[in-house]
Amino acid sequence: MKAKCRLEMEFKDSKIADIIMRSIKVDDYNFVKSKTDGNKLIAEIEAKSVSSLLHTIDDYLACVTIAEKVVDKD
Repeated sequence: MKAKCRLEMEFKDSKIADIIMRSIKVDDYNFVKSKTDGNKLIAEIEAKSVSSLLHTIDDYLACVTIAEKVVDKD
């Protein structure tokens, strides 16, 4: 069974969304497809099971959180 999820995160502006997307895109591999749409970061995540999907979402959101903290320091 495959499990899929779409996440949309809204930031202050498109520049921040783009910086965060570029900083975490390295870790996308085949599991995640990330893109920006204006000030939104959109991630489509696919996994072989629900538990694997939850793990991937957790990792992805942790990376977004760290990138956001780095951007906010500027």
